[in-house]
Amino acid sequence: MVRVQTQLLDWFGYLGDASAAHAWQLVAFLVMMVASAGLTALVLVQLPADHFDAGARDAWLERLPRVQRAVARALKNLLGLALVATGVVLALPGVPGQGLLTILIGLMLLDLPWVRRLERWLLARPTVLTPINRLRKRFGKPPFHHGDGAAA
Repeated sequence: MVRVQTQLLDWFGYLGDASAAHAWQLVAFLVMMVASAGLTALVLVQLPADHFDAGARDAWLERLPRVQRAVARALKNLLGLALVATGVVLALPGVPGQGLLTILIGLMLLDLPWVRRLERWLLARPTVLTPINRLRKRFGKPPFHHGDGAAA
């Protein structure tokens, strides 16, 4: 019985020592969660309404000279890979941040054929599209279009 009491006292002592570290972890988690949600909202509001149309992707790249276009595409893919890798780390237990959201943003930057299908599949879900278009409307932006150019 004395051993159990000693173990309990040791456990409560550990909690007292660890509470400051846990408080900082909670603060870091909350700051990163708010920052990533805000950044995501900013990106969704700034995208053009036809961003998810079949021919609209990377139209800005096509206006660049050939060498600049190649460099911009390479940098965009490197940023996408970095975001996917960061998202994988953030998705680990105990690491504060929005891992899945970071992975999705990184995937959107990569030039992979299946990424466009994934984006359209997600956008076709009313539970995804309705809040996004509501956010865009709040900031005076038109709703996203998809496929044939009709309002999504």
